[in-house]
Amino acid sequence: MNTLVKHELVHPDGRRVLVYGDLAKGATLAPSGAEIEVGGIHRRLDLLTREWVAISPARNVRPLDAEAPLDDAECPICPGGVELPFAYEAAVFENRFPALLADPPPPPPGPLAAPALGRCEMVVYTSRHDVSFGQLAPLERGRLLAMWIDRSRELWADERHELVLVFENRGSEAGATLAHPHGQIYAFDHLPPVVAVTADAHRHYRLEAGSCLGCALVDGAVERVVVDNETFAVAVPYASRWPYEVAVRARRHGLARLGDLTSEEQLDLMRALRDVALRYDALFACESPYLMVAQEASRQQPDWHLAFTFFPLQRSRTSSKIRASVETATGLFLNDVLPEEAARRLAALQISADPIDADDLFVVQPEARRAGRQHPAESRAMS
Repeated sequence: MNTLVKHELVHPDGRRVLVYGDLAKGATLAPSGAEIEVGGIHRRLDLLTREWVAISPARNVRPLDAEAPLDDAECPICPGGVELPFAYEAAVFENRFPALLADPPPPPPGPLAAPALGRCEMVVYTSRHDVSFGQLAPLERGRLLAMWIDRSRELWADERHELVLVFENRGSEAGATLAHPHGQIYAFDHLPPVVAVTADAHRHYRLEAGSCLGCALVDGAVERVVVDNETFAVAVPYASRWPYEVAVRARRHGLARLGDLTSEEQLDLMRALRDVALRYDALFACESPYLMVAQEASRQQPDWHLAFTFFPLQRSRTSSKIRASVETATGLFLNDVLPEEAARRLAALQISADPIDADDLFVVQPEARRAGRQHPAESRAMS
């Protein structure tokens, strides 16, 4: 297994920057010249649904270059850009336009507002601008998985966090504001509504059936399998909401979070995620927009199986799935594609990709401290 060195830097505006892999000696971060506006960030309670809504006005001024040419020299996360102004292999940094903060400002007065406590991080898959997740080289994909595991462990170690969410919005249609291959990680101090309902479903199933809901979902996916995989069930869900939705769910009971993955499971997960992403491109004959979300177990969820779920936005080569009035107002999704047919079409596709093996796995190791050098975390703690 390869060793992946993690270098920790601090941006002049105070944001943490983690560089995974090689880092040139003397690499520094320069001021961006733009103030980060966090004063308006907070949460508000919707009395009609009893759900919290995140308010973050600063996100409306994000750069929107997702449809820019692939050689766009102004990309902020390419080497030399405002976020990473040096050569790198992969990196994670605190989002310049967050919806949640580790040290949030006070909310507006009153019981219907609360601090937006949490974390928002950008995960830069590679320094290459002209590839997508499915096109990453095996070593790039192995490095990315090691980064996900490393960040997941650290964020879960903060007892204030009730949920850690790794995700990717691919394509401008899916909400991506940058064309460079990247994803994000959010940490929440509460369970958002869908996660809370899912957590309750696991508890109720255990009480009513006396067994594990995660195991039942794996066993019930046999008729809708998309890709054969030893340690993950890769299948269209029985009641999928989105046409061609795919869940990549751990078979092993006890594999609840990214940090629980064995070496064999890491390899199978990388293969499964790559294959699903490439099958969407083959099915729709384009770089298909999708949402990819890692669903790790929230706290005290022994029956939860780690899963990655893909929500593709297309329902055919020429039309997209739009969450319209009925679905938005009622929460009742309308799926135009029979899940069994979606699974059959995805499974029948022929794709080609570089093989992934054990030589592509990484284990993260913090950068060794040099004599007389103060670690960035120490300097922040002393300030």
